[in-house]
Amino acid sequence: MPTASPRKNHSDTSGKTPTSAAPTKTRKPATISPKKPTQKRHRARSYWLHKYGPPLLLIAPSVILVAIFVYGLLGHNFYLSMIDAHTFAKATGAKPTSFVGFENYIELFGDEDFIHSLKNLILLTVAFLLGTLILGFLWAWILEKPIKGEGIFRSIFLFPMAVSFVASGVVWKWLLNSSVGEEASGLNRLLQMVGLGFLQNSWTQNVSTGILAIAVPAIWQLSGYVMALFLAGFRGIPDELREAARVDGASEWKIYRHVIFPQLAPVALSAVIIIGHMSLKSFDLIMSITDQRTYSTKVPAIDMYNFMTDGDYSMSAAVGAILLVIVAVLVIPYLIHDAKGRD
Repeated sequence: MPTASPRKNHSDTSGKTPTSAAPTKTRKPATISPKKPTQKRHRARSYWLHKYGPPLLLIAPSVILVAIFVYGLLGHNFYLSMIDAHTFAKATGAKPTSFVGFENYIELFGDEDFIHSLKNLILLTVAFLLGTLILGFLWAWILEKPIKGEGIFRSIFLFPMAVSFVASGVVWKWLLNSSVGEEASGLNRLLQMVGLGFLQNSWTQNVSTGILAIAVPAIWQLSGYVMALFLAGFRGIPDELREAARVDGASEWKIYRHVIFPQLAPVALSAVIIIGHMSLKSFDLIMSITDQRTYSTKVPAIDMYNFMTDGDYSMSAAVGAILLVIVAVLVIPYLIHDAKGRD
C-alpha cells in the first residue's frame, strides 16, 4: 500500500533555509559643534584691528614723537635736576655724577638771588595780566558796537602782536634808556621836552621796580590780542538777551553788568591763562631790552639760561622744573574746568 509522503512546509518548497533578520543601525541626531575659542578670538581680533587699526596708525607717529621729545625729555630734565652735574665735565659724562635728590631745589630756594627772580616774576605777571586785561577789555568795549573805520582801529590795535618780542625789544631798549638830564633819550627825553622832567627815572635799572618797566612793552604788544578775544566774546552774545533785558526795563548799564559781562567770564579766564603762562616764560623780551646779567630784571628763565651758560646743568634743569610746576599749577585747573564745562 502506498504510503503517504510527509508534507513539506512552505519553507522547504522555497529551497532556501530561513535566516534571521539583520539588525538595523540607528542614526544619532546631527549635532552642531560649538565654535572653537581660538576662532572667536581670531574674529574679535580681526574686528578690533579693522575698527581701530587705521586710526591708531594715523596717530602713532605723533604719539611716538611726543612721547620721546616731550615727555621723555621732561623725564630726563627731572633726572638731571637731581644729580650733581655742576660742571661741563660732569654734564658731558667726562666725570662721574652722583644722585643728590632735592638738594639742588633746596639750594635754589635758599639763594636770595633766585628769590629775587621769583619776586620779579610775580610782579611781571601781575602787571602784565592787569595791563592787558584792562586795556584789551576797554578797547573791545569801545569797538563792541560797529563804528565807521572799525577795521582800521582793529588793525592798529592788533599790529603790535605781529611784531616779535626781539624786534620790539630793540626799539623799547632805546625808549627805556635810563639816562637823565642832558644825556636823556627815549621816554626820558620826551618827558623833558614836554615839561615833565620830574617824571624821568631809571626805568629798567631800578632794582625794586625795574621789572615793571619790562611789563610796559609786553602790555603794548599783547593788549590787541586780548581785545580780539573780548571782541569775539561780545559779538558772540545773542541780541535776544539784550532785547529781553530791555523789555524788562533794564538800563544799558544793567544790561552790561548783569547780562553781557557774566557771559564774558570764559573769555576772561582764557585770556588769564594765555597771558599768565606767557609772562611766566618771559625771556626774549627781557634779553632784548637788558641782558642776562642785569639784576633788576632777572626772572627764573634768565637764571636758567645763566646756569646753563656757566655749565651748571643740574641747577638749570632744577629752575626749568620749577617753572614747569608753576605753569602746570596755573594751566591744569583751567583744563579741568574746561573739560567739566564740555560735559
